[in-house]
Amino acid sequence: MARQQERARRTRAALVESAAIEFARRGYAAASVNTILEGSNATKGAMYFHFQSKEELARAVLQAGVEQFTGLTERWTRRTDLGPFEALHCLVVDLAKLFHVSVIVQAEFRLIIEPEFYADVQSGGSKVWGRTAYEFAIRAQNEGLLREGADTEKFTRVLAASLAGQRYMSDLTELKGDLAERFEESLEVVLAAMASEQWLAKFAEQGWPECGSELPEL
Repeated sequence: MARQQERARRTRAALVESAAIEFARRGYAAASVNTILEGSNATKGAMYFHFQSKEELARAVLQAGVEQFTGLTERWTRRTDLGPFEALHCLVVDLAKLFHVSVIVQAEFRLIIEPEFYADVQSGGSKVWGRTAYEFAIRAQNEGLLREGADTEKFTRVLAASLAGQRYMSDLTELKGDLAERFEESLEVVLAAMASEQWLAKFAEQGWPECGSELPEL
């Protein structure tokens, strides 16, 4: 029984991975179930044992993306040795790296801009890391690191929109290797407008600390 369960788990994981590759490459509507099956070495019967439809398989990819985003954000929220802006910086840099190396995350980003999954934007990966960015902004406000009267919701909203735009433009211009720098740039522009003068003076002198590798195993 345990062996059968492990085989079923591996088959499901292989289907999700193969589907992510296909969705990231071709989008949802054009994705081929046969190509997904070929990539996973699974039979059509095995696929329909785990997933009733291509849509259900796509939603499994979306959920896998959320899990990766959750694992990443939790790593940085646990880092109490870093200030809120420093932890947020490390989060957005690792977020850029995750977009670059994880086909699951690439597929999640591609799927949520397709009509069938517009509603999933509200519960997808951007919601996960956006909530964490907001928590860092609240912490910064409580520690006096934001300018007086700064709106933490506006801080998060503008940052999230900028990162999404940078991610989209990186696909159009095929400059994925620069995504971490572009994400960092977006954060610095928002901070220049909303961080306290004291924090900005310290940042101008010291810059960002080293983040280290916090990416999960992919």
